[in-house]
Order: sequence, then C-alpha cells, then structure tokens
Amino acid sequence: MPKQPIQRTPLLSGEDVDTKREEIRAYFHATLDCYEQLFKTLRNTQAYYKKSISLRHPLIFYYGHTATFYVNKLMLAGLITERINPKFESMFAVGVDEMSWDDLDNTHYDWPAVEEVTEYRRKIREMVDRLISDLPLILPVSWESPFWPVLMGIEHEQIHLETSSVLIRQHAMDYVQPHPQWRPCQKTGAAPANALILVPAGAIKIGNNKSTHTHYGWDNEYGQHSADIAAFQASKYLVSNQEYLSFVEAKGYQTDNYWEEEGLSWRNFSKAAHPAFWVKKGDGWFMRTMTDEIPMPWDWPVDVNYHEAKAFCNWKAQTTGQPVRLPTEDEWYRLYDVAGLSEVPHDKPAAGNLHLDYYASSCPVNEFQQGEFYDIAGNVWQWTETPTYPFEGFDVHPLYDDFTTPTFDNQHNLIKGGSWISCGNETLRSSRYAFRRHFFQHAGFRYVVSDAPAVVQTSNYETDKLLSEYAEFHYGDTYFDVPNFPKTLAEIAIAAMGGRPAHKALDLGCASGRSTFELARHFDHVTGIDFSARFIGQGVQLAQQGVLRYTLIDEGDLVFYKERTLNGLELEHVKNKVAFYQGDACNLKPIHTDYDLILAANLIDRLYEPAKLLNTIHTRINMGGLLLMASPYTWLTEHTKKEHWIGGYKRDGENFTTLDGLKAILGKHFKLIQGPQSVPFVIRETSHKHQHTLSEVTVWERVL
Repeated sequence: MPKQPIQRTPLLSGEDVDTKREEIRAYFHATLDCYEQLFKTLRNTQAYYKKSISLRHPLIFYYGHTATFYVNKLMLAGLITERINPKFESMFAVGVDEMSWDDLDNTHYDWPAVEEVTEYRRKIREMVDRLISDLPLILPVSWESPFWPVLMGIEHEQIHLETSSVLIRQHAMDYVQPHPQWRPCQKTGAAPANALILVPAGAIKIGNNKSTHTHYGWDNEYGQHSADIAAFQASKYLVSNQEYLSFVEAKGYQTDNYWEEEGLSWRNFSKAAHPAFWVKKGDGWFMRTMTDEIPMPWDWPVDVNYHEAKAFCNWKAQTTGQPVRLPTEDEWYRLYDVAGLSEVPHDKPAAGNLHLDYYASSCPVNEFQQGEFYDIAGNVWQWTETPTYPFEGFDVHPLYDDFTTPTFDNQHNLIKGGSWISCGNETLRSSRYAFRRHFFQHAGFRYVVSDAPAVVQTSNYETDKLLSEYAEFHYGDTYFDVPNFPKTLAEIAIAAMGGRPAHKALDLGCASGRSTFELARHFDHVTGIDFSARFIGQGVQLAQQGVLRYTLIDEGDLVFYKERTLNGLELEHVKNKVAFYQGDACNLKPIHTDYDLILAANLIDRLYEPAKLLNTIHTRINMGGLLLMASPYTWLTEHTKKEHWIGGYKRDGENFTTLDGLKAILGKHFKLIQGPQSVPFVIRETSHKHQHTLSEVTVWERVL
C-alpha cells in the first residue's frame, strides 16, 4: 500500500496568508528532514569524504551545499545581513555540475567534520524558520516576493535529494547500508514485450507566465513555446533491463557504428561494457539499487546515460529498418497530453512511481498505466534528443542567474517525466532539467519511431565581446535617451524617399542588420551586406529563427543575459523581405544593382579604399534614387592608409573635411538634398562604460 504522500510543492496562490505561511514552513522542514534522512544510508563517517565518482565532490559537500545555499541567496536578496559561517558559505557554494567525463578533479579540500555541518544545518533551519514567520507575505507569491528565495532554497534541496541519492547509489558498497525509510521495491517478474503505439498528430503548448504561474518554477520554465507535432509511434513501456539485454548480448557496446561520435569517445574512455548499475556475479546479473545489490529485476526500467540510450536506438534502427530514436521534449509533452496526465495531487498518491509515494527504487515497467502507455511520468527520468534551450521570453532570476544559462551549450540534454525520488517542482509537467549526456541519473528511456527529424532548438548565447556589443547596439536597450541608431537611420532614409519608388534597398555595411529589417517596413526587398560573416550571422539568425541571444558585461566577469526577438521588435512581418550576404563594399558583385536606396552607415572611414566605392556607387542606384551616408569620420590608418583618406587633412594649407571629399566625388552624379545633420549613437561596453558618438548624415539623390 502507498505510504503517506510527501508534501507537494505549494501553490503560489491562496486565500489566507497565515495558512500559506504554515504550508511553506511545513514544506521547508519536511524537505530538510527527508534530505538529512537520506544521509542515514551512509555506513560510516568515511563515506562522507570518499568520492563516489571522480568527477564530483564527496558527499560532505552536498550535505553542506543545500544549507549554505539559503544563506547565500538570502544575503543576495537583502533579507539577512549577517552570515552564519562565511567559510562554509564559500566552501560549499559552488562545484555542483559534473564536469566533462575526461576532466578529472584532483583538488584537495579541507572538509569540516560531519558534526560541524550537522550543527550548521540546525542553525540554518532555525534562521529560515524565523524568516518564514517574520517576512511579509502577499499572495500570490511572485518572483519579487521575499518568499521566492525561501521557496528557491527548498526546491534546490529537492533537486539535491535526487542527485545525492544517485551519488549514494554510485558509492562503494562498503560505504552504504540499508535503511527502513529507504526500502526498494520488492516486486519483479518477467518483463513485458514492448510494443509501438501510434500517437496522432497534435499541438503542444508549454511555458509559464510570471503573472499567472501556479507553482514555483526555475527560470528556464518561463516564457512560451508551442509546436505542431507530426504523428509518431512510441514504445508502450520504458525500455526494461530485459529489453536492453538484447542490445548488450548483440555486442552493442563493442560495435562502434551504433554510437554517436561523443558517445563513442565516452565509451572508449570509460571502457563501459554494460549499464553502470548492472553487476556481473558469476554467470548471473545483479542490479545496484541505492544501498543493495539485488538479483536483476528484468522488468524494471534500465538506468543508462544518453549515450547508451542513443546507441540502443541506433542499434534498433539498424536491425529493424525503422527510424528509431529518442523522443524530443516536444514529443514527450505530446505523450503527456495523450496519456491524460495531470499534476501530482496534494491529497492522494501520484499516478506513477513518483514523489517517493511508493518505493525507494524503480519498479516494474508495467505497474503504472497512464492512458495506453506506462510510465510517461515516474519510475525513471527519460532522456530526450533535445539539448536544453530557453523559451521565447526567457529571463534569468537575479538571485540565481547561473542556474540554467551554463547549460545552454548544446552539451546538456533534457530529461523528462521524473523518477521515483523526484519531488516538488521536479514532478510538475513544466519542469525542465538537463544534464550532460554522460551523466547518470535515475534515468532511462523510451523510444519513438518517426520519419520526422528531431528538431534541435538554438540555445547558445553569443559571448564574443564585440558581437555582443553590436547585438545590443542594434537590437538592445536605449541608453541616455539616445534613440536606436540603425533604426533612426532607416527612418531618416524612408522619410527622404517621399513618393519615390521603393522596390529594392541595399544596407551596405549592415553589421548586425537592424537597419536592414527596419528598411523592409517600406521597401519590397532589402539586401544587407557586410564584410564580416560573424556580424551578418546575427541578422541571419533573427530572420531564420526569430531570436537572438547574447551576454553583456556588467563588470569584470559578471554578465547579463539578453534575448531579443523579431516579434518583440515588431519586425516579424518583414523577415521574408530581407537577405544577408557577405561582401566587400569596395568590390561588390555585379548582381548588386538597380537599388532605389543605398544606406551606408558608419562605413566609409572603415574601408581600405573608400574612393573605389564612392566613384562607382552611382552605378548601383536607379536614376532618382537616394544614397544615405553616415559616418563619424574617425579616420584611422589601421583601417585606411592615409593616402586613401577622402578628408580629414590639410590640402593646399586649408582644412579639407570628409564632407568636402564627398561633395567632390559624389557631386559628379549626385545632388546633396539633405544634411549634413549630426545623429548621435551610444555603444555600451559595460554597465559603467559607454561610447557616445556623433555620426554626420547626408542624403544624396542620383541625378546623372
């Protein structure tokens, strides 16, 4: 029979503040109690200090880490003013994410005694309990609420309840012991034969809204994402130990072409020949649970990392001739909806092996039916094909700006559905957790058969300083009330066009492409050309994917994470009217001609021979068309040899300005119809350093 459910993550709303305060208090204490009870499975003191695996800290770190997290976040939030133990709050603060599998950490730490950390945890418990009594509470609890960091600390400990249980499972048997509160499932039998079930095409919508969310969520769960999902087939059950044995016996671990390149490197380095929690004893197989080695329960789900799950799918695809792969995150959501699942109820056991409601281990794959499937949620996490990425509208929480962003590297894949020990936020439909692909969690997989490729969303943030500065210059915030420069130039150009034909425009030296998009509000088609492929890559990304992500330096190594979308800039409707090309303004291809407007912004003083462009640019513009020139005239020999400057020097003893040079060259074919006028722009370097510049703008009409 199921035991009394562990308290669920609280709803953020409610009718009574005092009742909600006590609900959060009970959730806090129950979480600490459960976490501390987990460490009772360690047999002796030495177990705290011996590493379970070389890539992670010993368990003493995780015993202290979740407690120091409260102090560090509450200090950052300004809710406390004094630390409890500055040494602990530094030592236990960082170092959680597992490293690359071949990056061994031999750093020595002078860890404190277990008793000291236990006493420290007691002090944290008292401090947070007092805050729960004293902090102002307004319902619903929001991101800005003083209760948000309290909930953050609780949910953070729920995460480490699970990850620490994995480390205990990976510990040598000499260091662990059975515990009455952590008893594994006793059920096992013959594994059911797996089968494929058709999932009809449908649409999914995921993501939280900060103003309407119902439960605590991590930053990557906020924003919006929707997708249309093509029909696919999915396995009725999670892959069982029995089903996976076929892959092992088919020499799957010895056959290189079943493995992806990264997976093959991991397999060769680790010398893996079977799942990590399988133990061979004589002629028989056993399985390592958290504290025991038991005869292999063949009907339980296999525990593997992504590489192993992917290799199994590749093997199955080759042997069956079907397009077998792991599901995407979107397909998992489709499975969740088709199975008719809903959130874990607060007052009765979960509908799957979840939230510690049943066992301290996996259980048979055919125990918990959910629609036509089994274990869409619960038993073990399920690897997906999807590297984690931010939803549209993603924003980091200022108290934990590095919770998710370090995983936006295409090296952390999402796992879905939760395991037997997943509690709190981890059990929600909206939860999004990602781990390195070699990582061992209580994770297995189900497979799908689909002709549709696994769509991988972009996740990388541009971190190159210059590219990030230009992304912000073109698409970012306004500084010192100076309007966006590329947009302003486009508006000046469009206004100058009047009633002239507006079929084609060229944004020459387009950089990151904002003016290109803005001109497309008025012109039928706009081409953006820049010498730098890196710059135009930002415009291409926006046109193709609708989103641009980048980091901005705050100070030193501290950064902000920024996201801009075409939709947010109200430019989504023009994306099919623009095209970007790499090119040399002094040597343009013949196809770039017949333009009604050419915009050349902050370009001529960066060309190696600007006269080459100016002497021929009339051949690119239709009669009566316009040329808009903008430049701060910052002539530098590193860009343009002095003999090629068109102004900014003495000629015949008199000042000869760049405008004089423009008149001399362009006057053969153009008439100056507007300007010169000074247009300011600001480039942000850090939060405390900005470049403020004036660009001189002139508008010329082709008359000859």
